[in-house]
Amino acid sequence: MGIAERREREKQQRQQDIIDAAERIFFSKGIQQATMDDVATEAELSKGTLYLYFKSKDELYLAITLRGIQIMTELFQKAVQKPATGLEKAFAIGTAFFTFAQKYPNYFDALSHFELDELQFDDGCILATECSDVGQGALNILIGALKQGIEDGSIRNDIDPVRMAAIMWGMSSGIIQLTALKGKHLEQEHGFNMEGIVEESFQVFRCALERKAENE
Repeated sequence: MGIAERREREKQQRQQDIIDAAERIFFSKGIQQATMDDVATEAELSKGTLYLYFKSKDELYLAITLRGIQIMTELFQKAVQKPATGLEKAFAIGTAFFTFAQKYPNYFDALSHFELDELQFDDGCILATECSDVGQGALNILIGALKQGIEDGSIRNDIDPVRMAAIMWGMSSGIIQLTALKGKHLEQEHGFNMEGIVEESFQVFRCALERKAENE
């Protein structure tokens, strides 16, 4: 291995070490309370060195967000491998999305910050572009499932797959945020629980998507 290759590998490793340190700080303190000084201390680097790799706290948070989106995309890819019909693939993706939110709540929060444009970064930010591209790739898996369902007859042929995918994504995100913020209240006051709400949301999606038999 040449000197240039070794230096590039060391640079990439240091970048990952910084992101690891930032995760520990942001996930324990929250993005609003955490500072770049905190991250530099955790990473055992000077603040100046930290800024050589990331221009701001929000840009560093984007790197964490990208990790989360990549994990979510992998879950989606695995989810669609076994189901035969497009309809069942769509529901498998939905299950994977809720699993992602439950198993990786900090990454889900980071994704939510990004989708709500709560992060500040320069135009042309490479990390922001990567997050958008990888996120669109995840959405495309759902769009592909809906298209397959239309073709195999398991999903109504009068829906727009892109529009429906956006609706399903938005509704699912909203349900997850609702249960996270109001879950205890809903359970105490109305007897709701996360699993029950998710199951009912799937029933709503099934009614909206499923193609009925001609004689029904």
